[in-house]
Amino acid sequence: MNSFPWLTLFVVLPISAGFLIFLLPHRGNKVIRWYTLSICILELLLMTYIFSYYFKLDDPLIQLTESSKWINFLNLYWRLGIDGISLGPIFLTGFITTLATLAARPVTRDSRLFYFLMLAMYSGQIGLFSSQDLLLFFIMWELELIPVYLLLSMWGGKKRLYSATKFILYTAGSSVFLLMGALGIALYGSNEPTFNFETSANQPYPAVLEILFYIGFLIAFAVKSPIIPLHTWLPDTHGEAHYSTCMLLAGILLKMGAYGLVRINMELLPHAHSLFSPWLIIVGAMQIIYAASTSSGQRNLKKRIAYSSVSHMGFIIIGIYSISDMGLNGAILQIISHGFIGAALFFLAGTSYDRIRLVYLDKMGGMATPMPKIFTLFNILSLASLALPGMSGFFSELIVFFGILTTEKYLLMSKIIISFVMAVGMLLTPLYLLSMLRQMFYGYKFFNALNSYCFDSGPRELFVSISILLPVISIGIYPDFIFSLSVEKVEAIMSTYFSR
Repeated sequence: MNSFPWLTLFVVLPISAGFLIFLLPHRGNKVIRWYTLSICILELLLMTYIFSYYFKLDDPLIQLTESSKWINFLNLYWRLGIDGISLGPIFLTGFITTLATLAARPVTRDSRLFYFLMLAMYSGQIGLFSSQDLLLFFIMWELELIPVYLLLSMWGGKKRLYSATKFILYTAGSSVFLLMGALGIALYGSNEPTFNFETSANQPYPAVLEILFYIGFLIAFAVKSPIIPLHTWLPDTHGEAHYSTCMLLAGILLKMGAYGLVRINMELLPHAHSLFSPWLIIVGAMQIIYAASTSSGQRNLKKRIAYSSVSHMGFIIIGIYSISDMGLNGAILQIISHGFIGAALFFLAGTSYDRIRLVYLDKMGGMATPMPKIFTLFNILSLASLALPGMSGFFSELIVFFGILTTEKYLLMSKIIISFVMAVGMLLTPLYLLSMLRQMFYGYKFFNALNSYCFDSGPRELFVSISILLPVISIGIYPDFIFSLSVEKVEAIMSTYFSR
């Protein structure tokens, strides 16, 4: 097997290249922008080539593994490896970060720092999804916080400091629980602490201790996912962030929480996961209804899309806690699907704001006539978000539905009630999305002869939107492409639940 440390290269390349930005000659923003974009494209192409060449789809074990002593004093190893569950989020990260870099073209103030922070986030996200060590996982988790905080507080809207402070308080506060859980698992039952995922997965724990570990990890991942009632940082953050930052938040950052639930809570702590699953299923169903209802009442366009993200994350929670092959496969597909759709909606919301300088829906109206391209793209991606057949959202939500109906863990009546609540949530989704489109694009409120901002989508906006739309339609037509990545690994995880 190939011995070159490809995963280390993928983790280190963006942040190393990011440091070189400060050495570039300062000739406006063009050189810096193209340099950052070329690094992102190089990384994405390299990952695509290496994974297609070396990764075996029918192997549920960890592949491309790397393990070397990193900090001797702490007994900390640099352990990396990927499997079918981490492969999808890694490609999603590469794709969305590349497009977010292209979307950030209007940023002119302190552009060196801006693009460096985007590349630093890129490294942290790839590192997290390929980490096979609990302490390394925590370090990569923390590596995200400072770039997001700075991107928010320096390039955000009017209330940027408030939303950035709220973000750091929530996420850094919850990270303490992640560190405590990681240290607890590492120190339990051995003289020498080990943070290795593989060792921890085969380690039995006393019931009370396992529950305590589980709660610690759950709090950390519930804030990042987010799961209600720990979601209140998200609408404020999305409402104030620059839209390229929003693309990274909605497309990748929220998915880190869901990934952690699968990678740590499900794999390392199966007894506690089984115990908590009925309660979290109820929370997931409530989240779909609550966030969809709250979204309808939002005047701010970006906050409405943010609450729609919270609602769609409810399907991921239900899929993860359904304890069924189909449910978990549906959750993984929803992670990828919503990563694309959420990023696209925030991008289009941002490009609309660039033109009309309005964020409140009740002040908009009549944008369809002067901006037919933005109108068309917004319509198509909103329909993708409300799970139109032929789009990726349809299959992911349908398979989560089947997952909850076919699971052997729950009683028939409880399965019917949860399915009914999910169906009501799916009916509320068109309500807030179609209402949003009506307020933005129809009517006559906003436009008058004096307005000069209203030029339609340019080549850059069209390219970014269509680049995201293509995988959304491709997955909607042929979802088996994503399932082929994860199905073997999902079976391996589920076998530990059904063998007990």
